[in-house]
Amino acid sequence: MKCEMARDNVILAYYGELPDELAGPLEQHLMTCEECQEELRSIQALELPLAAFPVVEPSPNLLAQSRMQLDEALDAIPPHGFLTQVRTNFFAWMSHVRTAPALATLLVGVGFIGGNFLNRYQVAHEPRPKLGPTYTNSTESVIANVTGIERTPNSELVQVHYNKIVPETKEGSLDSPEIRDLLMKGALAPAQGIRAQSVSMLANECKAGHECAASEDGKGVRGALMVSLRYDKDSGVRLNALEGLEPYVSEDLRVRDAVLESLAHDPDANVRRAAVDLLTPVQHDSSVRQVLRQVSTQDDNPYIRTVSYNALQGSDSIQ
Repeated sequence: MKCEMARDNVILAYYGELPDELAGPLEQHLMTCEECQEELRSIQALELPLAAFPVVEPSPNLLAQSRMQLDEALDAIPPHGFLTQVRTNFFAWMSHVRTAPALATLLVGVGFIGGNFLNRYQVAHEPRPKLGPTYTNSTESVIANVTGIERTPNSELVQVHYNKIVPETKEGSLDSPEIRDLLMKGALAPAQGIRAQSVSMLANECKAGHECAASEDGKGVRGALMVSLRYDKDSGVRLNALEGLEPYVSEDLRVRDAVLESLAHDPDANVRRAAVDLLTPVQHDSSVRQVLRQVSTQDDNPYIRTVSYNALQGSDSIQ
């Protein structure tokens, strides 16, 4: 409420003619405005001397004449502007709200629900930006395979479910079954360096006489070395596998057959020469003599033909 309107309302309030809806705003204004408070004190100071005089009742003619003049003055007042009417109606409405807590609570609830509905409407109809991929539990690992794809209807959102290979590290002794199992898997790794290290460590364990027994399913350390000997593309890995199998050529026919296969078909001359040396303790075996005889006449390397021939002659002398 502004001071101009407050001064007019002070007079009405003093004489008890101020509407109830304007009493609250006027009281709040007087609490903060010193000038309007001074206006109220001036009216009160003027009223005190006047109260000392006797009250004289006006004559009927004076009352009638005053009322006519008042009506003419009210008719001469121009109508209030739109903003003034809105302001007056707003303060009157706020006064009713203060006196009705239930109505105020209802209005607050209606405003909250309306605002929530408006927010949802705006979110639903605003243009959706193209979202980048989001990851759940995105650890640094290799994606193994995709297990499912789901697309949200009427949108560009796609959910792709997949499995990841999470890298881990295990530390332990070479005698540990877990470490041996990892080394056997490393012998089949795509990286040549990993295969070479794994086969070399497994071969050293076998040569040292540690746990390297043959398994019935052929999946033990000895079986892993035979797989590397037969199928690994790196000649150095095959040589390491031969060294690891050396202690078992005499006692294990499967190892002996793998070494004979290398002697007959391995493309690297160093591997074939190493295979001849491994077969020396069992050169009396008929299958060994057969392969030695074939290599002594057909091998491309003259040194291997000579070594095979000498080994064959030694086996004949033994018999």
